[in-house]
Parts: sequence; structure tokens; C-alpha cells
Amino acid sequence: MPTLRVPTEEEIRAIARQGEDAVVALVGELLQVVALLAKRVQELEDKQAKNSNNSSKPPSSDGMSKPKRTRSLRKSSGKKSGAQDGHPGHRLEMAEKPDRVKRYPVERCAQCQATLERTSIQRIEKRQEYELPPIRLMVIEHQAEVKCCPDCGCENQAEFPAGITQPTQYGPDFKALMVYLNQKQFIPLERVVEFCEDVIGHPVGEGTIVDAGHQAAQVVEPVNQRIKQYLIETDEAVHFDESSLRINRDNHWVHSAGTERATNYHLDEKRGTVGINHAGILPHRIGKSVHDDWLAYYSYEDADHASCNAHHLREFAFLQERYPQDWEGDMVELLLSIKKTVAKAVAQGQSGLSQDRVMAFETCYDELVERGLALNPVPERSPGQRGKIKQPPPKNLLDRLRDHKAAVLAFMYDFKVPFDNNLAERDIRMVKLKQKISGCFRSEDGGKTFCAIRGYLSTARKNGFRAFEALKLVMRGSPYIPDFLPAPV
Repeated sequence: MPTLRVPTEEEIRAIARQGEDAVVALVGELLQVVALLAKRVQELEDKQAKNSNNSSKPPSSDGMSKPKRTRSLRKSSGKKSGAQDGHPGHRLEMAEKPDRVKRYPVERCAQCQATLERTSIQRIEKRQEYELPPIRLMVIEHQAEVKCCPDCGCENQAEFPAGITQPTQYGPDFKALMVYLNQKQFIPLERVVEFCEDVIGHPVGEGTIVDAGHQAAQVVEPVNQRIKQYLIETDEAVHFDESSLRINRDNHWVHSAGTERATNYHLDEKRGTVGINHAGILPHRIGKSVHDDWLAYYSYEDADHASCNAHHLREFAFLQERYPQDWEGDMVELLLSIKKTVAKAVAQGQSGLSQDRVMAFETCYDELVERGLALNPVPERSPGQRGKIKQPPPKNLLDRLRDHKAAVLAFMYDFKVPFDNNLAERDIRMVKLKQKISGCFRSEDGGKTFCAIRGYLSTARKNGFRAFEALKLVMRGSPYIPDFLPAPV
């Protein structure tokens, strides 16, 4: 960018004396600087204007200055908040077989004080209290008999149960609890130690919790490999996303892939195609692959791409605030109209839209993109400028809508493809939540352990299996395996 220096009055007069051409040249230089500064101001204001409502920035990045005005994509249903009329409701029901029963006898009449000890009971009024039993560790001593053979003198010892290898050790259920608190509930090591001491009355070392996590990660690794193979081969739409993860002050990336039934996480030093290749799922997929419009995903040409329209709607919200143009609102209405039409067709049991309806939507889509491109031509290259020309946000979005039309409208062509990538957003949110609660990891091994266990637990939860029960099976050496996963290779 040219250096901005305000000429002095003497310099201006000297240039004026040189003639009209010299004055025009000076004004031209100053106008060029003004234009570049105005462009820079626009970029900075655009950056400042972005928040969680009009971009992909997370709500945590809004800070104390929350967006003053929100643009909800939902339409009011007209219903009041909370449970609706006729809802059965939920309450704490009485157990048919209580664990303990306490009987309270009536010994005297409350009015005349006559004894009632021999009077027959008319009825029993019941009230139940749900309460925790005393929480403490139970010490189980395993004793193996040792006998000496009277015939040959050989000493014989009974075998201990599988897994009982040390003079003293923690059982699988207690180790599962430590892993559950640390990996599932994101409780830091120090606070897990505090919990064990305060609630159970038995302090443990942080190293014990870490070792339990490493053991769980090793046991679930074969399950995660089968999940990975399933995500490569399945005909279901697989959702992809990525998020940063701090490890010992260095930035790493967690790549997630998932469906409604399974989740896989991969930790890598790279975010782009190198990291995606190491994750090893998208490079081998030929089925529907849902993601945002990040260019790295589109480099895998064999995959059948579908882009997240929730991202597009947030981008349109930003454009309508900063670069308002008529076509933007019309495109939002079109996308939401297609979404509503697809939802109605699905509710009616249809497997797809009619060809005429599809062509009508496509025609409208193409016309809106062309309208937008006419209003946002390719920027002219400045004199002496090199490299790729920086385009304004409307032009960038229009190029993606034009070049990836099939991915944007994939939910219209195939009802199995969702309108957005919210499933991946929910899966990857766990990574950010872990950092927010517990901070960064001290080592890469800790990050890989977290990803391995979280992928297993997410898969178990998606299939209605409780996380703590899944971890107890892991610590016993027989992890939960959904029946739809392919056989091990």
C-alpha cells in the first residue's frame, strides 16, 4: 500500500506551479491511498461485526458484548413455552419393590389416648424416599489355595480370577467411574481426586486416573477401527467437521466424522488435507459426505458432497447486515422454502420431489445466483498488485453457491441428506467443551486418549447405551459393540 504522507502547504504550492498534470498526479496518488484505506476499514469493520449469529464463530467468542439484535431462522409456532395442554408430564413414581421398608405403628388414640396395640390395621399409607446408600469402596480379598502333592511333592496353587494380577489393585467398576468423571464429564484430574476423597472417602493419585484412561483407550481401539470402517462404507450421510485443540501450548486439530449411530475422532497436527488423510475416512468415501464449504473437503472428488445450509444462512445474515442486496433475502427464502417442501414431502411418505418441482427450484436458484453475480463483478486488479485478488464477502459466497450447487441442494435431491451439518457441530462441540472446562492437554497421548474414549462413548450414547455401563464393560475387557458395525478385518 502506498505510504500515506500529507504534503505540506509549500509542497502543494510547488506542485501547483508545475501545472495541471502535476496536480492531477498528486490527487490520484492521494485517492489511491484513500481507496485502499477505505477497503481496509471495511474489512476491519466486517471482522468486528461478525458474531455467533451471522457467522461460524462460536457463542463463546462473543465475549461480554453479546449481539444486540438476533435474526432467528425459526418461525414462531404460536404455542406457549413449556409443556403443552394434554401433555402427560413426568414425576417421581413409586417403586413396586422398595429396597427397605420402615413401618411406623399407631400405639395410642390421638384424641382419647386409648391404647391401639391390639387394634387391627385398617390400611397402610405409603410414602417413598429415594436416597443414596453409603458410598464407599468394598475391599474384596481373593485367596488362592496352595497345596503340596503327597505323592510327588509338587506345590499346586489355585488360579486367581482373570484380571487379578497385583497384590492390591482397583476393580473395573471403580476405574470406570474415574474414567467417566474425567473423560465423559470433563472433570479435571485434581477435582476427580477431590471427589474420590470427599464422596467415597478414598484418595487416589492423578497417575491412577491417567493410567485408567490409557487402559480404556487401548481396549476401545479395535471398536473405533470398526467404527471408522463403517463410516467409510455406510450409505448413510456422514458428517465431517474439525476444531482446534490445544496440547502443551501447541495448536492441534480434532477431525470428527459421524452419523446418527456412530462417531469417530482423530487428533492431528494438521487441519487441511494432510490431517484429513491421516484421519482416513473421507479420502475413501464415495457416499454422501456432509460438511461446511471449506475448500479442503472438496478436494476429495470421489465423495458425494453435501454442504451445510445452516452455515449459508448465517453468512446471509452477515451479508444482509453489512452488504444488503435484494438477492440475498430472496435466496434465504428459497432455501427455507425448499426445506419446508422437503419436510412436507417426507411427512407424506414421499421418496422425492417431482421433476417439475425440482426444475422450478433449480431455475429460481440459478436466477438468484446470476442476479448476485451481476451486482458483484470480479474486482479489478490494482496497478502493481500481485497474487490472488481479494474479493468481497458477497462475491465469495456467490462463487461457492455457483460452483457447488449440487452440494448446496443435495438435501433436495436426496431426502436422506439433511439440510445442515448440525450433527457434526454437536459432535465436535465436545472438544471445545473439554478445553473450556479442563483446559489444554499436557501431552499428545492425553489428547489421543480423549478422542478414543469420546468416540466410543458418543457411539454408545447414540445407540441408547449408557456411558457408565459402556465404560464398565471396557474395564472388564469386553467393550460395547453395536451390531451394525462391520466384522473386524
